[in-house]
Amino acid sequence: MVTALCAVAVVLLGACGTRVAGDTGEATSTESIPWTLAQPSAVTAAQLADDRRTLTLTARVPDGKHLCVRAFKAAFTEASQKTVWVQVTFSSPSGDRRSGCTGERKASTRVRLPEPLGSRELVVDNYTQFTADGAKLPALRLCGRLGCHPAPTGCTTASYEQALIAADAPAHTYRDAEHCDGKWLVLDFSWRTGPVCGDTTATPSGCTSRLGDRWFFRAEPAGWKPITTSAAGGCGAVQHVEPAFPTALCGGLAPLSSSLHPSYAPPSASASSSQLP
Repeated sequence: MVTALCAVAVVLLGACGTRVAGDTGEATSTESIPWTLAQPSAVTAAQLADDRRTLTLTARVPDGKHLCVRAFKAAFTEASQKTVWVQVTFSSPSGDRRSGCTGERKASTRVRLPEPLGSRELVVDNYTQFTADGAKLPALRLCGRLGCHPAPTGCTTASYEQALIAADAPAHTYRDAEHCDGKWLVLDFSWRTGPVCGDTTATPSGCTSRLGDRWFFRAEPAGWKPITTSAAGGCGAVQHVEPAFPTALCGGLAPLSSSLHPSYAPPSASASSSQLP
């Protein structure tokens, strides 16, 4: 009888797993959680060894109480006359929050290129760029969203694109008007909104309805820096924030069309009361 009771106890305990009262749901090391191939959330630094071929890459990878990263490595993938591509990967259970791998830490890995990097740009995981141009070797210079050699700040198309990024303009934004003297900039832009473009039942169509904005900028070494935004005409809004903004650029500005800034009246009291139980 004692032997039988012990056997039953072992079976029950085995069925309960390894969790105890008060368990928060974090997986234990005995639970089966899939490990999947992943890329780091960011590659933050790159160093070039004296041979100009060996790269040390630093990235942010998952971290937690238990082991969160395996097979962390960098691999050369492709090269052209101007660019070298490298991919950083690892295996991790962090896709399942039960793994406890909800934090991050820095980790480094090395890769040896088939030939010296030279003057070519390094692209890691298709979106992070580094260059030796202007860098303090052995560290390579991390490039920004506009690439390793952004256009000088000025009254140019490339510079206006930088201003849109600085203003966090939505995707597919297009410029309506620019007023620029090289040091100050007014930029009007708009973007499509509303129903799905092509929906013939929508009124108005998503292809024609849009929203718009007007931003004012100051030129700085890193590019156009936003000062303020306003749909009003004239200089009042910008000169309230930046008195030095030249009247020649803002004095003749007309208010943005109200169609670009639709407003909706609040529901009437009668309508609200009629919906009460």
